[in-house]
Amino acid sequence: MANLTIVAHIHAKADQIDFVKSELEKMVAPTRAEKGCVQYDLHQDNDHPTHFMFFENWESRELWQDHSNSQHVQAYRAASEGAVESFTLHEMTQIA
Repeated sequence: MANLTIVAHIHAKADQIDFVKSELEKMVAPTRAEKGCVQYDLHQDNDHPTHFMFFENWESRELWQDHSNSQHVQAYRAASEGAVESFTLHEMTQIA
């Protein structure tokens, strides 16, 4: 079975860029240590610094869902409430 690829787009409010970036960075190390995490990379748009993107690969959807319910993801959601303009998530499968 193919890995589950997640592409998550986070747009911070213009006055919250540094705060959101800091909160997102806090999730990287604990997530990379999680069962089923193959890849978990955080990016920031060079031309639009309010735009962050996670590119993730997981062994299964179930293990990704465990991550989504993890303590560090819940802590991020609570801390960043009101600082994020929008959030979009795509569940994808590599086809070639």
